[in-house]
Amino acid sequence: MPQIQQSFSVNFTYGVFFTQHLFDLSNPHLKDFLLAQASPGYKKKLLVIVDNGVISKHSSLAEQIDLYCAAIEGYQLAAPVMVIPGGEAVKNDEPLFYQLVDAIDKYAIDRHSFVLAIGGGAVLDLVGFAAAVSHRGVRHIRIPTTVLSQNDSGVGVKNGINYKGKKNFLGTFAPPAAVFNDSHFLTTLDPLDWRAGIAEAIKVALIKDAAFFEWLEVNAFALAAGDLPAMEELVYRCAALHMAHIGGAGDPFESGSSRPLDFGHWSAHKLEQLTGFALRHGEAVSIGMALDSVYASLLGMLDEASANRIVDVLEQLQLPVYHPLLEMQDGMPSPVVKGLQEFREHLGGRLTICLLKAIGQGAEVHEMDHVLLNQAVEKLKNRYANS
Repeated sequence: MPQIQQSFSVNFTYGVFFTQHLFDLSNPHLKDFLLAQASPGYKKKLLVIVDNGVISKHSSLAEQIDLYCAAIEGYQLAAPVMVIPGGEAVKNDEPLFYQLVDAIDKYAIDRHSFVLAIGGGAVLDLVGFAAAVSHRGVRHIRIPTTVLSQNDSGVGVKNGINYKGKKNFLGTFAPPAAVFNDSHFLTTLDPLDWRAGIAEAIKVALIKDAAFFEWLEVNAFALAAGDLPAMEELVYRCAALHMAHIGGAGDPFESGSSRPLDFGHWSAHKLEQLTGFALRHGEAVSIGMALDSVYASLLGMLDEASANRIVDVLEQLQLPVYHPLLEMQDGMPSPVVKGLQEFREHLGGRLTICLLKAIGQGAEVHEMDHVLLNQAVEKLKNRYANS
């Protein structure tokens, strides 16, 4: 039979901007970006959706957004600022997802308009997914407000929601139109959220940049104490490494099984689920990195001194390195270990886990030795008990 072959490529370009007080009338970043996208004689619409945790800490934010957007020629707010809950629970809230889709429909947000999401990573994931599936893709702008979203999830191309207890089971790859990192939002974070976000910086340093890890070692106590200039540098360096990976790895939409940026995540995703998301994502990733680092040392891939350095830094940052759910239960494998199969399914194809050959150098393995995993858990348990 005859065959018609089709092949095309699509170029995606977006910027990540670093600023403070984004909605101050004197701040040009968002205004200049939107003006560059304006169409003469046509008013484009903006639908702004904000995490209620952000509003609670910045009570005048909605008013500032109204004034700022009113001053941008060629644009109008489609509706009053929408305030929605934040936190991982929103990714399990199917009615809320449809509420956002209905708002995009009700306010006639078309493919020339913009949906602006302001909040932590969960809100960005949810809003980004709603925008991506409405009209087959409405442009969205991300304004991350947590360390974790500014240095990691908010600068990437993924979004999604949880389904049947499985993290990010529903979602799309939909690059944002732009990302605006406003470090002022970080100043009102709970200290636990501040520190949890640092885990993703440690992750990307461990697999890609030994010098960055050494910087984190030197600055660990300052970061844990809430030093904003140090955090601004961390966010910038971490975001740059993530952006370089997305653009340079040749697989931005993860069609293969290689997922180096998921170092420490196979157990983290399962720990989040098993704790009902009481563990913050960064906290779970910290535990996952500690486990995989000690495991790699037992496997002979990573030297023991490096594994100890990694766990030391995590502890200096007041991040957890152990959880009882890692242990075997009544002689049966840990429920966390069962997450290996779910992780393989999430990746597609065969199991692919990123471990470390050295600090700054990741390596892939395709199987995990459960006996050594249990030994790694015991080492972390003993360290935790003696701390």
